[in-house]
Amino acid sequence: MIRAFFVEFIFPLLLFLFLRVLLRNFLSSFRSNSSRRSTPQPPPVASGGELKRDPVCGTYVSAGTSVNRTIDGKVVYFCSNECREKYVVG
Repeated sequence: MIRAFFVEFIFPLLLFLFLRVLLRNFLSSFRSNSSRRSTPQPPPVASGGELKRDPVCGTYVSAGTSVNRTIDGKVVYFCSNECREKYVVG
């Protein structure tokens, strides 16, 4: 009798609960992955400020977020450390 109770009631109930948890986790991960792929967010950038032109590659960068260096008493603004090194070496 106890064996029949487990086979007909407890085992199907446990199987149902297990499958429900698996399905819920699968669907929630699918929803979160698809929402991330469909709406990419741009990186945060400080708004406003003056734009300066990188003398190496010509990119305009914000004076507040740029890599800068004082050369011959003049502040020069770069978009990256690589451009700064190219300017100093070249």
